[in-house]
Amino acid sequence: MSPRCLIVNADDFGQSPGVNRGVIQVYEKGILTSASLMVRWPAAAEAAGYARRNPDLGVGLHLDFGEWIYRGGDWLPLYRVVDESDPGAVGAEIRLQLDQFERLVGRPPTHVDSHQHAHRNPPAITLLAEILDGCGIAVRDVSLPYCGQFYGQDEKGAPHPEWISAENLLRIASEIGPGATELSCHPAAAADLDTMYSIERLTELATLCDARVRQAIAEMGIQLKSFAGWRSYAGACA
Repeated sequence: MSPRCLIVNADDFGQSPGVNRGVIQVYEKGILTSASLMVRWPAAAEAAGYARRNPDLGVGLHLDFGEWIYRGGDWLPLYRVVDESDPGAVGAEIRLQLDQFERLVGRPPTHVDSHQHAHRNPPAITLLAEILDGCGIAVRDVSLPYCGQFYGQDEKGAPHPEWISAENLLRIASEIGPGATELSCHPAAAADLDTMYSIERLTELATLCDARVRQAIAEMGIQLKSFAGWRSYAGACA
C-alpha cells in the first residue's frame, strides 16, 4: 500500500489570544503541522511573529469574508467583510489579505483556505484560481483531499463532543486514503471568541495533544506533514 500523509491544519490562527495559545500548544505538544492565519484580527501580529520564529510550521492564509451564525432557525451574519457576490470586491479583498499575509509573515502562504469555506463558492473560487495561478500554493479541497469530520457541531450548531474525541479522531485517521490528506481543526486554550464554535475548541485542544493519538497515528504508518513542500511529498505518497 502507498504511504499515507496527513496534514493537520488549525484554522483561525490569529483570531484571538486563546486561539493562538491553543494552536501553539498543539503544534509543540500534539499532532498539529500547519495553521491558517486570519490577517484582519488584532491577534494576527502575535500569530505571525510565532510563524516567523518557527518556519517549520506551515502557515497559510485563512481568507475572511465574514461569519454566519445559526439563530432562531436561520443563518444570520455575525459580521461581514465584503459582499461575497461582488466579483470586484471579492477579488480586491483576496489580494489585500494575501498582501497583508506577506507583510506580517515575511513570506507567501503555503496554502489558502477560508473562514466557513467561503472560498468554495463563486465568484471566490474562480477568482482565487486566477490570482494564485502558477504560484504553487495549495488551495483547500482543490489541490488535495480534504477532511472536515473533526468538528464538534452539526450543520445547525448543535453540539457533538463525541465527534472531537480521541476515539473519533483515530477512526478518521484510520480511514484516510493513500497519498496526502488535509484534516482541519480549531483548537484554542481559552473560549475568548463571540462565535458559535467556542467551548468545543478546548476539547479539540485536549484531543489533539493526547499522547495516545500521536502514538496510534504513528503505529498506523501515517506520516504527519505540513503544507510546506506539499507538492513533492504528495507525489511521493501517491
